[in-house]
Amino acid sequence: MQKSITSFFKKPSPAASISKTTKRASALSPKAAQELKLQTLAPDVKARIEANRAAARAKLLARANSNATSKPAFGASLEPSWRKALSNTLNEPFWKSLAEFVAAERNAKTIFPPPEKVFSAFNHSSFARTRVVIIGQDPYHGPRQAHGMCFSVQDGVRPPPSLINIFAELEKDIPGFTRPRSGCLEKWANQGVLLLNSVLTVVSSEPNSHKGRGWERFTDAVVQALNHRKGPGIVFMLWGGYAKKKGASINRKKHCVLTCVHPSPLSANRGGWFGNKHFSQANEFLTRTDQDVIDWKL
Repeated sequence: MQKSITSFFKKPSPAASISKTTKRASALSPKAAQELKLQTLAPDVKARIEANRAAARAKLLARANSNATSKPAFGASLEPSWRKALSNTLNEPFWKSLAEFVAAERNAKTIFPPPEKVFSAFNHSSFARTRVVIIGQDPYHGPRQAHGMCFSVQDGVRPPPSLINIFAELEKDIPGFTRPRSGCLEKWANQGVLLLNSVLTVVSSEPNSHKGRGWERFTDAVVQALNHRKGPGIVFMLWGGYAKKKGASINRKKHCVLTCVHPSPLSANRGGWFGNKHFSQANEFLTRTDQDVIDWKL
C-alpha cells in the first residue's frame, strides 16, 4: 500500500514532549525552570499548586509581621507586588495620617482585625494573580470574626447572616457546592479572589467607626490599579449601593462587572439576591478570557 507523505513525519510522543520540557528547564534558572514545568501540568493541578503557594506566602508575611522585634511601618506587611502597584498612594500624606490614627485607636480601644491581619486580602491574592474582586464595606466588629477579608470570618467561626445568604446562592448556582460549617473564605483568596473591604479597620462593637479616615482613598486606589492593569479583564462583584458606587468608574468594556443587591437578610429578602448566578457568570467570563476558573467549593 502506498504511504502518504504525512506518514513519514511522526507525531512526537508525550514522553518526547516531556523530555524537551525537561531539557529546556535544565538550561534555565531554578525559579524559571519551576515555572516552565508548572505550565505543563493539568489546569486543576496547576491551580492547586498556585493556591498553596499563595497561602504559604501569606503565612510568611503574617508571621514576619507578628514576630517583628520592632514595630513595622504601617503597610509593611502588604504583599510586595501590591506595594509596587500602589507606591504613589502609599507615599501620599493621607497614608501617614491614617497610620497615626489607627495606631492611636489601637492604644486606646480594641480594634479589629489584629495588625498582622489587616492586609490579609492582598497577601493571599497578589496584584498580578487577582482575577475576581468582591467589594465589601468594613470589617466585622465582633470577637474572632474579622481577619482582613470581606464577608469572611476566621477559621472555625460560624458564618454570619450575609455569608449564609452567599452560601445559599452558591448552593443553587454551583453544582456540588455544599454549605460549610466555617465561614473562612481563604480558599477563594488563594485562587486570586480579592475580598476587599472599603475600610480595613473597625472599633469593637462599633460598625463604620473608621469610616472617612482615609481607608476609602486607599481602596479606591486599589480598584483603579486593577481597573488599569494590563492583561486580561477582571470580574468585579458589586453587591449593594455602596459597592456599586465604589466601582462606578470600572471599565466595563474590558472587565466583567456583576451587580445586585447586598446579601444581608434585609436586602436579600426583598428580592434581587437569590438567583443572581454571579459565581457561575464569573467562571464563564474567566473561561472566555482564557483564565483559570475559581473553585468556589469550600
